[in-house]
Amino acid sequence: MGKVLSVAEAVNALLDGQILGLPTETVYGLGADATNESAVAQVFKAKNRPRFDPLIVHVPTLAAVRDIAELSEAAEQLFLAFSPGPLTVVLPKKNTIPDLVTSGHSTVAVRIPAHPVMLEVLHSSGLYIAAPSANPFGFASPTTAQHVLDQLGNLISGVVDGGPCSVGIESTIVDMSSGVPKVLRLGGMALEQLERVLGPIATQLSSSNPNAPGMLTSHYNPGIPVQLFENREALLAALQLVDADTIGILYWGETITHGTGFNLSERRSDTEAATNLFKGLRVLGNTQVAQIFAHLLPENGLGRAVNDRLQRAANK
Repeated sequence: MGKVLSVAEAVNALLDGQILGLPTETVYGLGADATNESAVAQVFKAKNRPRFDPLIVHVPTLAAVRDIAELSEAAEQLFLAFSPGPLTVVLPKKNTIPDLVTSGHSTVAVRIPAHPVMLEVLHSSGLYIAAPSANPFGFASPTTAQHVLDQLGNLISGVVDGGPCSVGIESTIVDMSSGVPKVLRLGGMALEQLERVLGPIATQLSSSNPNAPGMLTSHYNPGIPVQLFENREALLAALQLVDADTIGILYWGETITHGTGFNLSERRSDTEAATNLFKGLRVLGNTQVAQIFAHLLPENGLGRAVNDRLQRAANK
């Protein structure tokens, strides 16, 4: 249990109904054969994930999307524009996928990942792989194989090490099931990119009965409280009123020297900040600080998704 697996070993384990960590370009997923209800149940148990929170199904091709979901012309155009990549599309599901995967919803969340190792596993196994993030429910998502082993190593068959995740936050989720596109989760695909294909698009980012992952208001817990500030200046002002030695600082831009800090991007790159976000939360959460101060990023590009994760991490 809890070892690094080759692709061949991973494929055999998945075909045998086991669960394991798999790399994607967004975050590491906890993978299982999506058609094997016993294996999927193990995923929910290992993560301590509530059964009402559905899973994303990963497939290798557009043809495989059609195997498990009803694919409209508009949804097909979205896949053709952005997949493989950090995009998940919610579609009316076919009976191929058990209700357990979709938490009883008549829709399924489908993604074609871009990571070459994950694609190799999908092609070699011939499976549709249900894979939420490979971490205990509610905590920061894993972006390295070691993160997976640290948190779930004794509960899974192992992990395939595909290196650090290049995107670093979960996929953007777009609901195309009703004919009117709606963003259900901000993520590694920027809103501006989607709007070039879909036009202006509505968002519904929270729900107590979600039909896609990442819609609960409290999530991504680093293990200590997170306090948010609108900008860098407000964060720096607040630091003057506390013992800086007790505070971890998550920020971007010019280096902040007082306190224990993690710079998401010295050059103020929203993509670099997204890649480093969960790493930063983990690093600060594993120090001796009592609280994390973080400031929001500009609301454009992947900055929106970073802010979304920070706001959920700060919610009790």
